[in-house]
Amino acid sequence: MNTSQMKKVALLLLGISIILTSCKEQSKSKISQIENPQKPNIVLIMADDQGWGDLSMNGNSDISTPNIDALAKNGISFENFYVQPVCSPTRAELLTGRHFTRLGVHRTSAGGERMNLNETTVAEVFKKAGYQTAAYGKWHNGMQPPYHPNARGFDDYYGFTSGHWGNYFSPMLEHNGKIVKGDGFLVDDLTNHGIQFMTENKENPFFLYLPLNTPHSPMQVPDKYWNRFEDKELSLNYEGEETTTIEHTKAALAMVENIDYNVGRIIDKLKALDLEENTIVIYLSDNGPNGWRWNGGMRGRKGATDEGGVRTPFLIQWKGSIPAGKTISQLGSAIDLLPTLASLAKIAATTEKDIDGKNLAPLLLEENPKWEDRLVFNHWSGKTSIRTQRFRLDNEDRLYDITSDRGQKINVSSQFAKVLDSLRKAKIDWLAETKPLTSETDDRPITLGHPHFEYTQIPARDGIPHGNIKRSNRHPNNTFFTNWESVKDSITWDVEVLADGEFEVELYYTMKPENPGVAIQLSHGHSKFISRITEAHDPPLTGMENDRDPRIESYVKDFRPKVLGNIELQKGRSLLTLKIPHMDGNGGIDLRLLMFRRIQKAM
Repeated sequence: MNTSQMKKVALLLLGISIILTSCKEQSKSKISQIENPQKPNIVLIMADDQGWGDLSMNGNSDISTPNIDALAKNGISFENFYVQPVCSPTRAELLTGRHFTRLGVHRTSAGGERMNLNETTVAEVFKKAGYQTAAYGKWHNGMQPPYHPNARGFDDYYGFTSGHWGNYFSPMLEHNGKIVKGDGFLVDDLTNHGIQFMTENKENPFFLYLPLNTPHSPMQVPDKYWNRFEDKELSLNYEGEETTTIEHTKAALAMVENIDYNVGRIIDKLKALDLEENTIVIYLSDNGPNGWRWNGGMRGRKGATDEGGVRTPFLIQWKGSIPAGKTISQLGSAIDLLPTLASLAKIAATTEKDIDGKNLAPLLLEENPKWEDRLVFNHWSGKTSIRTQRFRLDNEDRLYDITSDRGQKINVSSQFAKVLDSLRKAKIDWLAETKPLTSETDDRPITLGHPHFEYTQIPARDGIPHGNIKRSNRHPNNTFFTNWESVKDSITWDVEVLADGEFEVELYYTMKPENPGVAIQLSHGHSKFISRITEAHDPPLTGMENDRDPRIESYVKDFRPKVLGNIELQKGRSLLTLKIPHMDGNGGIDLRLLMFRRIQKAM
């Protein structure tokens, strides 16, 4: 073999070696991809007080929701998905996978909305698995750390933690505990934060929770959406005897169309980031409609344990991984989300307490899954109902065949006596096992000064007025205290300081211009200090100018922050008391909240 032939053979062998090495590396890469699949992102969107019937996909010809409807077209929809009758219980179940009656949740305000601290949230589960987590919107499961979303697994939080808010246009909000001002219409603003979060974490697996605040009252919506409904004659109306103003219904539908616009923005951003096929998107509502409007003929609305109060749309899209256009008839519930999402993401759903929910993944992924009938419990304000795949036992122990009577008009108790008896017993057993808390049995104080968090907000909502002082509205969540007339008047909060420390105290107030000033005294246990307010600030009540229908909640004002000074607090439980020991004029202040900022731990 001559030199030229030897060179050709060497080059040939080198080429074969390169090809074999390349094939081997590609094989290793494919094996690695199989062994370590990229974790799917999660975007969980929840509307507030939207009814099942507030979507065009469910037969409402008065509304257009193409972006929400597309989630069903490109994914899966549930015919029978259930939440609780009001906000905070549903949110607690969604976050923990457990019946809210086990969690300490029994009210929608005044501390009764808080989840017990020994519960594990879905955010904590995903954070432990390496996910970036964020929540933007209405939290409604606790304001002060360790009940605050930043203490329950969410790295970033922006929104409001109370049950409702008084203004949806650039309102006072909070960002990770710090008071900030919103930017534009609130749902648009929350979506902006969600889009920014997805963009910043496009290379990381993320869990984004968007608990939007509409169509909950106040009925505020931008002109762009209201103008579509203001003069529109609605073709569908509620069929019962109860009534709601037509403006309320139109505003609610307009607000849902705004949500639809923002759902479209989320999907468009996922496409732009090339993340749509690796993102699970879920859409649902937290309870039935907040007014007597068309809802598919179902009985009940928000607050009721009947079908109309607890049935919600539930749509899930995961392009390329779950079927498109599939409808599931089996029952689903908010308690199922944590185990289902953990299963789909292939992460461990390790929680401190046993999960009540079921993993819905077999229904989503398998053509003919084995699935046993189940009981779904709905409870609120002492009323309990049970849904099986076929029946609903209502609060008065009447039985209805929902497969043929979604409106619960025909009592079939006599025809199915055995079913009736078994469900009655199941109701008694469930209540005995889960032991719902009540206002009379809830002795949890307001927490202040968690050592790992800088800010603690103590709002008027959680206070008790004494003397002449009055709350601005009987619905406490967004209220302020007013009518402070005497030095004998005071406000108290049942507060437990969690760790010794020094705190800067900031007060949000208004004061009439004819008032020369007041002395402010704040005390907790053996700690006390006195400061003064001398600068008047008397803005008007606002909110009504943006309401499309008169509200039942409090109007709001532009409260001014005033740093009163620093106070050293000792760990322990005592009344936090705010007094005005001296009035220069004839009146005191209106109070929205106190903000405590940890300076350092006391020695």
